Amino acid sequence: MASEQAAGGVPFRHPPEQAPLDAAAVVDLDELDALVTTCRACPRLVAWREEVARVKRAAFRDQEYWGRPVPGFGPHDASILIVGLAPAAHGANRTGRMFTGDRSGEVLYAAMHAVGLASRPVAVWRDDGLELYGTRISAPVRCAPPANKPTPDERHRCAPFLARELELLGGTVRVVVVLGGFGWQALMASLMDAGWLVPRPRPRFGHGARVRIAHRDGRMLDVLGCFHVSQQNTFTGRLTPAMVEEVLAKAKQLAGVGTDD
Repeated sequence: MASEQAAGGVPFRHPPEQAPLDAAAVVDLDELDALVTTCRACPRLVAWREEVARVKRAAFRDQEYWGRPVPGFGPHDASILIVGLAPAAHGANRTGRMFTGDRSGEVLYAAMHAVGLASRPVAVWRDDGLELYGTRISAPVRCAPPANKPTPDERHRCAPFLARELELLGGTVRVVVVLGGFGWQALMASLMDAGWLVPRPRPRFGHGARVRIAHRDGRMLDVLGCFHVSQQNTFTGRLTPAMVEEVLAKAKQLAGVGTDD
């Protein structure tokens, strides 16, 4: 029996508690994004995201929280994919868009705008008109986790979404920028699932790391590491705006974004 239909009327075979099982069958990113928003596969994350959306932070008490899994954001023919960690409880879990409405997003989108990958430096809401150029943003875990720490099991259950996203971007994506070690590990696993020939032992994460990975069909992908744009990193100076801009500028160069302008 098919599960309830997602926004847009797309029917899925499995119930929301098994939504990742449908990921491999979706035909485009619109359908994948719709599937992601229905998912209830991780009871701990479902309970947390919905409690946060109900209780709210005082500063946002008059807003209606998204309170669901967060889909990817950006064009379907992106040459660059940015992979984070998971939605923030009062950021993307509130606004419904990756890195939107929180301090991490302020750093990321300002850097993207500075190097020409975003139409403006500020992101406040999912329908605020912000556009990304040649770049899509995703995450290995689509629900806000308690203390920003998803478990390995939760990452594993969510993995089919990122793996399918990589496959659907396969004709255009040339560079992946990974924010943090958790996302790096998740990406390497998803790349293997999508047919990429990840070296063994797996490449280690580090800020400024660059790994070139081949696909069985001959495609090539550059993977760049960047410290996560979390407050823990940016407030302590471990990661500066200039450091983020440097990685993104390198990604833009490698992907050839904007070279036809």
